[in-house]
Amino acid sequence: MRSVRSGSARLAVYESGAPDRPTVLLVHGYPDDHHVWDRVAQRLRGKFHVVTYDTRGTGTSAGPKERSGYRLEHLGEDLLAVADAVSPDRPVHVVGHDWGSIQAWEAVTDPAARHRIASYTTISGPCLDHVGHWTRSRLRRPSPRGLRQLISQQLHSLYILFFHIPVLPALLWRTVIARNWARLLWRTEKIKFDRPTRVLAKDGVLGMELYRANMVPRLKNPRERRTTVPVQAITPLHDRYVTPVLAEDLERWVPELWRRPLAAGHWAPLSHPEAVARMVEEFVEHVETGTSTRALRQHRVAEGRKPFQDKLIVITGAGSGIGRATAEAFAAQGAEVIACDINEVAAKDTVRRMGSGAAYQVDVSDEAAMRRFADIVLADHGIPDIVVNNAGIGVAGPFLDTSTEQWKRVLDVNLWGVIHGCRLFGAAMAERAEGGHIVNVASAAAYTPTQVLPAYATTKSAVLMLSECLRAELAQNGIGVSAICPGLVNTNIAATTTFVGASEAEQAAFRERAAQGYQVRNYPPERVAAQILRGVLRNAPLVPVTAEARVALALSKVSPSALRAFAKLTPPSEEQEGRA
Repeated sequence: MRSVRSGSARLAVYESGAPDRPTVLLVHGYPDDHHVWDRVAQRLRGKFHVVTYDTRGTGTSAGPKERSGYRLEHLGEDLLAVADAVSPDRPVHVVGHDWGSIQAWEAVTDPAARHRIASYTTISGPCLDHVGHWTRSRLRRPSPRGLRQLISQQLHSLYILFFHIPVLPALLWRTVIARNWARLLWRTEKIKFDRPTRVLAKDGVLGMELYRANMVPRLKNPRERRTTVPVQAITPLHDRYVTPVLAEDLERWVPELWRRPLAAGHWAPLSHPEAVARMVEEFVEHVETGTSTRALRQHRVAEGRKPFQDKLIVITGAGSGIGRATAEAFAAQGAEVIACDINEVAAKDTVRRMGSGAAYQVDVSDEAAMRRFADIVLADHGIPDIVVNNAGIGVAGPFLDTSTEQWKRVLDVNLWGVIHGCRLFGAAMAERAEGGHIVNVASAAAYTPTQVLPAYATTKSAVLMLSECLRAELAQNGIGVSAICPGLVNTNIAATTTFVGASEAEQAAFRERAAQGYQVRNYPPERVAAQILRGVLRNAPLVPVTAEARVALALSKVSPSALRAFAKLTPPSEEQEGRA
């Protein structure tokens, strides 16, 4: 620990890691002190020279006595004074959270300081001048979406108005808030973090001067604040105070911008130190060496980027039909596709057709095989951004004629295969905390009762409900879940369907007749693939694809009795079809 003088402030500065390595300067927010970065700093100090400091008036730092001493220009000078003290001959990589981010913007957007800052990572702390312009643009050209954003952010920022009230906020900090701060963090974000009540009360009261000295002047008269510093904007998806929409217009001010989502609340450095440290490490190494991870490439803000460019996609049943068409559609958008199928030759053919990617032979019904497959993908390719659980088989025939073995097989593939894919990849996606999407291919049979497909329809109905439940559970992790419900699609599933109670000769005849029916309908799998990509972009919970799928879904909502009556109709027998 050392002391650094900056104007009327004396700053307590803390260093760890090798001084000859790139310096990462972590700036805390309100009402925190440098300890808010402890968990992140611990993970970074092995590779970097890590520096934290108590901003003026907080922790063990001494601040000014007058409110004007908390203006942004002085806070920006503080950051540069610390940078000069800890890394005089080399620019520093700045990381700011909350008010630490707001004050860091002051230095980052100062042209005179460009040579002192190598990169900037901002978390939950926008430049107040940018916010002023963001607000004006939505008022100047009002739209329903823009006004919703504006109202939502205003509601999230009501505490700022409270901080401008005299006496009462300070009284509450000293009597109620400080002593219950650890409990509040636990209840709101499930974070265990405690600080001495006396210090926290002092920091809470003095820190309100940040709001009073800067909010009204900067929002009322925003300046043009641009920067050529590379900026990584980490946007917590569940922030209660700074909504992600505030980062939407950043490219106007920052030509080198990376916008990265994080499934976290406001205090991400405390709740997700691993993810924050990983993002900072990737960004610093990119700026220092030019190397770029897939995550950085896909989150670079640039014109002309395709929506799925540089994303990693895992697709089961990718050897033919909907799976192959979906793989090709994602690959055409610049994604890296991992194609798996029980037929290794078919999976490799899909990769050959795409011109890139990787193929694996996997039986999705085999949990051990799926676990080995997931381990290989995670180790060799990384955590997928999108998983498409598409593999499935067909079983047709009356319920009473369907054997236990046939039930087990269709459940193992159509339901357990989806469960395995969701569990094994979903767990890794949730732990990464950078969002993602899971697509489960169900069927219109999921909500259309029929005598012809009781086993198949049961599995697809289960997939649909699993998707709905999983969507609710994984929303907190920023992971979307979509159930895709095609109708009659011209794939080879009819030709491979098992018809219960039929001989080999009858099986062949039934399959040929079913395949002809699908060919007459002639709905290509490529159109299903297009709907899958659209559903991911829209984060749609349910995507009925064909016209019959949409009609059946509508009937299931407005007139389920009509579907039940239709299900009671006896399907034509083979002899009747022959006479016809």
